[in-house]
Amino acid sequence: MIYLRGILIGFAFVAPIGMQNIYMFNNALSNKMSKALLYNFLVWFCDALFSFAAFYGIGALISANEIVKIIVMLIGGALTSYIGFNIIRSAKQTAIGSDSRKQTLKQALMTALIVSWGNPQAMIDGTMMLGASRATLTFEQSILFITGVITASFIWDHGITIGFNLLRDKLPKKFLLAINLISGIIVAVYGLYLILTGITEIH
Repeated sequence: MIYLRGILIGFAFVAPIGMQNIYMFNNALSNKMSKALLYNFLVWFCDALFSFAAFYGIGALISANEIVKIIVMLIGGALTSYIGFNIIRSAKQTAIGSDSRKQTLKQALMTALIVSWGNPQAMIDGTMMLGASRATLTFEQSILFITGVITASFIWDHGITIGFNLLRDKLPKKFLLAINLISGIIVAVYGLYLILTGITEIH
């Protein structure tokens, strides 16, 4: 039951449409299955580490240290905006040809880290959500619970990637272009929002 509770909480944690899910949609529609699954695994792995960190309270440490929080917001916002602008810049190329947006494994790993760890507010919120559950569990139960959370993340991320990738060849090219443009704009604007939030936090 503890494991199943972790799965339910895990789905609630990863299901809302945010920067990471937008990147997952874009990845599934822009790459062939093998590459999409590889990039997806990197995102899931970074997200699993993020869940561990949130579960064990690192978000509370960031929230408690104003300087660290501001630095993380500014750097995370800048990197997030960079990803968004790159998606916009390559949107037309991606929509024209299959698997046309080339990305090295190192770049894919860096992107996975940014979309998972680039939002300090998500870590703080995650700490509140997952940390509250941890407070009611024994050490053994906490292992089962966080394993359930990570299982839900794995199912969600891989389900999105496989489902959207199977559909991508049936979708019109203009739709793929629109998805890329919308994804890029949302990610870029969110990055700018993080930067502005970080600046306003400076006293």
